[in-house]
Amino acid sequence: MAKNLLIVESPAKAKTINKYLGKDFQVLASYGHVRDLKPKEGAVDTEHDFAMAYEVIERNERHVDAIAKAAKLADDIYLATDLDREGEAISWHISEILKERGLTKGKNLHRVVFSEITPKAIKAAVANPRQLSHDMVDAQQARRALDYLVGFNLSPVLWRKVQRGLSAGRVQSPALRMIAEREEEIEAFNAREYWTIEASLRHPENDFTARLTKLNGKKFEQFDLTNESDALAAREALKEAAHGRLTVSEVGSKERKRRPAPPFTTSTLQQEAARKLGFSTSRTMKVAQGLYEGVALGSEGNVGLITYMRTDSTALSDDAVTELRQLIERDYGRKALPDGPQVYRTKSKNAQEAHEAVRPTSALHTPRDVASFLNDDQRKLYELIWKRTVACQMIHATMNTVSVDFALNQVAGGAAAFRSTGTTIVDPGFLAVYEEGRDQKSADDDDEGRRLPKLTVGEHVALHDIAADQHFTEPPPRYSEASLVKALEEHGIGRPSTYASIIQVLLNREYVLLDSRRFKPTDVGRAVSKFLTQHFTQYVDYDFTAKLEDELDAVSRGEEAWVPLMERFWVPFKQQVDEKTESVDRNEATGARELGTDPKTGKPVSVRLGRFGPYAAIGTKDDEDKPQFASLRPGQSMHTITLEESLELFKLPRNLGQAENGDEVSVGVGRFGPFVKQGSTYASLKAEDDPYTIELPRALQIVQEKLEMLANRLILDFGNGVQVLNGRYGPYITDGEKNARIPKDQEPKELTEAQCLELLAAAPAKKKGRFGAKKTATKKAAAKKAAPAAKKAATKKTATKKTATKKAATKGSAAKKTATKKVATKKAASKKVAATDA
Repeated sequence: MAKNLLIVESPAKAKTINKYLGKDFQVLASYGHVRDLKPKEGAVDTEHDFAMAYEVIERNERHVDAIAKAAKLADDIYLATDLDREGEAISWHISEILKERGLTKGKNLHRVVFSEITPKAIKAAVANPRQLSHDMVDAQQARRALDYLVGFNLSPVLWRKVQRGLSAGRVQSPALRMIAEREEEIEAFNAREYWTIEASLRHPENDFTARLTKLNGKKFEQFDLTNESDALAAREALKEAAHGRLTVSEVGSKERKRRPAPPFTTSTLQQEAARKLGFSTSRTMKVAQGLYEGVALGSEGNVGLITYMRTDSTALSDDAVTELRQLIERDYGRKALPDGPQVYRTKSKNAQEAHEAVRPTSALHTPRDVASFLNDDQRKLYELIWKRTVACQMIHATMNTVSVDFALNQVAGGAAAFRSTGTTIVDPGFLAVYEEGRDQKSADDDDEGRRLPKLTVGEHVALHDIAADQHFTEPPPRYSEASLVKALEEHGIGRPSTYASIIQVLLNREYVLLDSRRFKPTDVGRAVSKFLTQHFTQYVDYDFTAKLEDELDAVSRGEEAWVPLMERFWVPFKQQVDEKTESVDRNEATGARELGTDPKTGKPVSVRLGRFGPYAAIGTKDDEDKPQFASLRPGQSMHTITLEESLELFKLPRNLGQAENGDEVSVGVGRFGPFVKQGSTYASLKAEDDPYTIELPRALQIVQEKLEMLANRLILDFGNGVQVLNGRYGPYITDGEKNARIPKDQEPKELTEAQCLELLAAAPAKKKGRFGAKKTATKKAAAKKAAPAAKKAATKKTATKKTATKKAATKGSAAKKTATKKVATKKAASKKVAATDA
């Protein structure tokens, strides 16, 4: 048995490191976090200095046991989890577990960190261990406690005031606010019309264009021409004055330098991968994790290809810079190399400068050399990182910008002028390797690469045409993943390791959706954002969130104690939660809107947010008649829908006519979406079918497909509940409680009852729901159907109960049991949603 135990987070990393350290070391993985707060109220004791009650995470119990078993036999234990706060906390939790089990007595406990998985870095880290940083652990614990307290206290308010199952997070909520406020800007935006005028010029060298820059004796601005008649009048006056040519009045030339972008931090890597590769933030981090932990490179074995990918530093080690400069001189020539290393200052004031930027562990592992060992995603991301890192140590690019002005002095209304610009690359410098992407193009981007002919003052250039083009101002764009990460970083919200999880939580909770790779808030998301912004303004305020991050950073540096920080947050927060729980009206919280009056009934028409999403209503609960309800259509929003659009929703259900057998055929929208009904048969509409426009022939076709599917579904029925059915993924056996797969070599039609029972007995039980309770539609329907009988049965405790039918008693008992399970499930769900989303 090895004398030394080294613990990392992932098994892939363990495999790579084990090869470097040899037989004296046993390397085990913790598989991420090993402990977390107990998912129940009181896990953070606000009355006793925020003491935190932890438990081992169930899915990692066997890994913890393996570590404990190995620790018992080892002399030295090396905690080598990641070098950020999360990694420090994991090491601390492991050490606490080992202490609780009495496995650290007489042993040396070391903390080692490294930013790259290479033999040199690993051996150097093991040779120079340090103690656990309790300041970093305190910062991580404070962050976890804050997130827990927000989740457990704010989420239930959302449940009561907005919609069940919602959650609020300390960092996700400001991010949601950004997206929701951008959507409001877009909706409030009023487009303005404007016109531009451009001349098409012909020259023996090459044709080019020139923009109008002066009109009526003054500088031409964007909104000088705002309608077609004025634009066309100006165009005709310019053409008349030009007489088929423009004369060069001035030629200017300016040389400028463009410097390379700094090496990647976590956020800039996520932004650039989104722009250039179309990767989501979570995809980027997953691929980067694999490159960091190690990839098998043939005879070299597992090699960590990049440095640690969670960093806000742009620093590069001296060794890395030396190697980069050697590679640049070898592959791109001495002229591509600046006189000295390029040094980049980290913009983030809280950057952890002990980290390096995200870079290749060795620039000598070129993308071409390693491409055959990588999958497509790894190859693309590694090439992006490699090129950016190499380019950052290359010489600047030299650009030459030429501008040519053309004057027209004899124009009715005053002098006019056109200008043409072009930018050419004199020396590409770093652009030979890499150019940074941009979220939006500028006018300079259009000029780059345009080469103008050589012109002199007084020279006449033939005018081909003058065009007047109509434009409209555009609203600010919705956030993309790249621009949202950039905005979060600029506001100081979250830290590099949290951006991907922030975005994923918003998507998973369906607070936002991706529309053409841009974030669009859902009605639920907007309701949550509006509620939090109006009633918990401070806690979704960008500056407040950023200040809290700064204070957590101060804790990690040992400059501030974490308990006073928690007290400053908790006391006013709890008071506000208690006050808003009592005072806020639900209709106001959900953003309900009254749209007008229904012309047929004279009743008010409104839109509201319900349990199953936004809906329109005609009438109110106070009316004598029951209000009418209709769900909004996909793509409609309760924030923008008009009265006319909402009234269209009440045209369902539509009667389409009769089938050949006389059955009425209609179409409507139910809880599970649009459907067509023929007699007693229901069939869901396909994605391409619109319930408001579908006609009888298509509806009959959908019903016929459903009937054929049902007819072909039953293969065998043994009369005792055991059946062989055709399912979505092929034939299977069921008894209503369990499903069993059919062996590939077995013909479904030839199965016997005994074989089916044997396969069912060996099949696993149906998986439980997310929170430990079975949530099948069958059980929900049975519970709902049986509830009245259950209530009736529960009140009869005398002879009436004894004389009730066995069927009713059984039904009542089952319903009571189901109802109890549902209540328990709801309570567990409420607590776990708050805990997991915190």
